[in-house]
Amino acid sequence: MPQFSLHGKVALVTGASRGLGRGMALGLAEAGADIIGAGISDMSLVQKEIESLGRSFMGIKADLSDEKQRTNLIKKAIEEKGKIDILVNNSGMIRRSPAEDYTMEDWRAVNNLNMDAVFQLCSEAGRHMLERGSGKIINIASMLSFQGGIRVPAYTASKHAVAGLTRALSNEWAGKGICVNAIAPGYMETDNTEALRQNKERSAFIQSRIPAGRWGLPEDLKGPVVFLASDASNYVSGHILAVDGGWLNF
Repeated sequence: MPQFSLHGKVALVTGASRGLGRGMALGLAEAGADIIGAGISDMSLVQKEIESLGRSFMGIKADLSDEKQRTNLIKKAIEEKGKIDILVNNSGMIRRSPAEDYTMEDWRAVNNLNMDAVFQLCSEAGRHMLERGSGKIINIASMLSFQGGIRVPAYTASKHAVAGLTRALSNEWAGKGICVNAIAPGYMETDNTEALRQNKERSAFIQSRIPAGRWGLPEDLKGPVVFLASDASNYVSGHILAVDGGWLNF
């Protein structure tokens, strides 16, 4: 249906090389968007996949833990492509340790990438979108935007912040043509959850608690991200969309 089409749109996806970022970038490309991928990892595989769909891909190397590189990323994306219609703030990190042993170095590193970078990219891209009078920003929240988790105090704090920031920006920008929403993935098969999945007891407990009976896959985010990036969601703003196999309802 035409309201789900992204033809003519340019989407900037951080952390697009693998995992959830790759899944969402492919979904956006399948719907017709041209993709800008940003991050420090090799993006040649996802580039080939997206170009095979008949869409263009431009990779920008950027360490998103660095404030200057975040600013330069938005500037370069606009200079090269002329616009950013869609921003997907996917890049993030997790470090695990009991709270009593959690170092301030880990606290600052996680919050810098998961919270500070998200705000800065929203602000930089949002300024551009405000000038154009339209745009879609999709942040990546988490089940731990709603829950406390275990041994991940910085990650939990940062993902609560992402949910709050999404709502705050929506309040300011929804009336100016910019929809700001977030996707909260459940337990997904990614690098971030490898340690959990290798722990047989913990992994079995998690899977038993998911009503869908399985861990999520990156392709499970294709539909949600296309919906939030497209005209089909023009009256949706400030929403945190759980894609969790029913975890939060159990």
